[in-house]
Amino acid sequence: MDYLFARRIKSTRRSVIREILKLASSQDIISLAGGLPSPDLFPVAELKEACIKVLENHGREALQYSSTEGYWPLREYIAERYRAKKGIDVTPEEILITNGSQQGVDLLARVFLDEGDQVLVERPGYLGALHAFSLYRPTYQTVTLHEEGVDVQALERILAHNTVKFFYGVPNFQNPSGISYSEENRKQVAAILKGHPMLYVEDDPYGELRFVGKALPSMRHYLGEQAALLGSFSKTVAPAFRLGWVCAETGIMEKLVIAKQACDLHADYFAQRVVYQYLADNDLDSHIAEIREVYKRHRDAMIEMIQKYLPEGIEYTQPEGGMFIWLTLPEGTSSLELLKAAVQKGVSFVPGGPFFADGGGERHFRLSFSYVNEETIEEGIKRLAMAVEELCG
Repeated sequence: MDYLFARRIKSTRRSVIREILKLASSQDIISLAGGLPSPDLFPVAELKEACIKVLENHGREALQYSSTEGYWPLREYIAERYRAKKGIDVTPEEILITNGSQQGVDLLARVFLDEGDQVLVERPGYLGALHAFSLYRPTYQTVTLHEEGVDVQALERILAHNTVKFFYGVPNFQNPSGISYSEENRKQVAAILKGHPMLYVEDDPYGELRFVGKALPSMRHYLGEQAALLGSFSKTVAPAFRLGWVCAETGIMEKLVIAKQACDLHADYFAQRVVYQYLADNDLDSHIAEIREVYKRHRDAMIEMIQKYLPEGIEYTQPEGGMFIWLTLPEGTSSLELLKAAVQKGVSFVPGGPFFADGGGERHFRLSFSYVNEETIEEGIKRLAMAVEELCG
């Protein structure tokens, strides 16, 4: 039957991320594609104990409906961590618990975007955000990232000639590039944005996964309430709970709550209680320190193998944290064609094209080092090198 689907869904493609995860599930493929946390680092025993405690002590309450905003003690914990770790004054009233930070991206788009509105994104930009925004049929403006962060001259030009609803960015270990805005770049970006009636959406799922260099201030440090923050427990506790949050000033928060009520009433309340119990009973900082140690080894191994096996002429980033390395092939080479050859060799990655809201990116691709160990990384890069040799000669 020829159903009369909405224009927004007919023009929106399937998630490239989900399709990549399907490919990664093949036993014959070494996946350097999906940005999955290492399951070896999931605190299984501690979460089991937290589940038991919640069910034994608060079972009937924890299995009931709850408030849209989320479990108050968990919101207090997040607000206090912002104060303690980032030095920014956030209240629990400014925290909305979401089904992963991905839902936070979607809710902000629901609240701010009408069809045709302009949204500013990084080039390359996070694929999940581009996918979420696409349902609302915006017009994209893109600003290129370089080693220090945002191209501030381009940012000034864009904002001088366009009315942008918000700028969505990932200033720490950006997905896909691994780039972080420098401290000076953050100041420059904030100074430019302050002159315009627009929001900066700071998505920070990887910010605590720094293993080189010093932590840098949040954009909210410079922009105050002009910055909304997105966070997640997926990279620091476990992704299956799908627990994230939005932090925004109360005027925005009121609209977000309305949008969330229309969507799902509230995030998984039992999961909120379990995660809070885990956080109350365990030292999250010690757990994150372990994640950082392992991911640094993985990153170092991947960079070493890139240098050892891939030919000269392929450029790559060297992130100070997070989960990704961004590679650039020589002129005239397609990462999509390389992927076809790589899958035949038994390795996968994410080609760069889908990360560019305005098209292009054919020479780029993303590797993830978080999920695979050092031995697997070496074998994966060996296979990738064979595909490069086959494609480029």
